[in-house]
Amino acid sequence: MMNKKVIILRGLPGCGKSTLAYEMWNEGADVVSADLFFETDDGYQFDPNLLGDAHAQCKRDYKAYIEEGSEYIVVDNTNTQEWEMKWYKKYAEEHGYTVFSIIVENRHNGVSEHDVPEEKIQEMRDRFEVSL
Repeated sequence: MMNKKVIILRGLPGCGKSTLAYEMWNEGADVVSADLFFETDDGYQFDPNLLGDAHAQCKRDYKAYIEEGSEYIVVDNTNTQEWEMKWYKKYAEEHGYTVFSIIVENRHNGVSEHDVPEEKIQEMRDRFEVSL
């Protein structure tokens, strides 16, 4: 039996989560991300009014990968608080997956490619939960 795994990436906008997820995708991972919902032929078109729809689509894609038996799934969202990743963890474990979470630090002074305002990033920084 294969050891199926889910990697939940966590971090602030601009830290490199999507870059890491892309590298993992190149190595065979299936990647789900709310950001993918906003990708269009004209580039990234974020609409905060559609954020709930974006996360719903992310969960639908995730469920589909698990139901297909994907061996390696990466969740590329900020996941700053436990509740944001709880559903992903529970669903994966119910289907025999091992779950890891990785906090991606902004050690390269990256900036958000999606123009997230600094005050919003600070709010996310202030609420970031870590379980060591």
